[in-house]
Amino acid sequence: MLRRMGTAGMAAVEFALVLPALLALVFGSIEVTNILIVRSDVANLTSSAADLVAQESTVSDADMTNVFNALTALVFPYSTTGAKIVITSVIDDGHGGGKVAWSDAYNGTARTVGTSVTVPTGLITAGGSTVMAEVTYNYATPSSYLIKVPVSMSNTFYSHPRRVAQIARTHP
Repeated sequence: MLRRMGTAGMAAVEFALVLPALLALVFGSIEVTNILIVRSDVANLTSSAADLVAQESTVSDADMTNVFNALTALVFPYSTTGAKIVITSVIDDGHGGGKVAWSDAYNGTARTVGTSVTVPTGLITAGGSTVMAEVTYNYATPSSYLIKVPVSMSNTFYSHPRRVAQIARTHP
């Protein structure tokens, strides 16, 4: 009777060959899930930024510091070093477009006062304004084994002021 030699370790060898692919699949799924969570957080962060400012009639430096502190808490447990937040009051320029009334930024550069801003048609009524929040987030995965470069996400959200036609920005 013929007997096959060395078949006892065959399952272990096959498992060793398949294990890297299974690990890549598991860790890849985790990374994709984290990216989708952060993408959702970026959208939430952007709408919250515009909404927090749109509730005010005037905004001071202390108000903006409080807003930025609250917004950075929204992305916890993820790092805020990759987050750039720009909140801008865009007013009617008299020609159907918008221009910057004031702008503040966290980890980024604020827009220049008086410059033109492209906004969706019909968003700003004559004599009115809108609060535009822009968030850019560079998500770096905890392990760079599968996704080696940071994933850049950005979102823009507009919100109309609730109490006044144009929100004033005060500086002490």
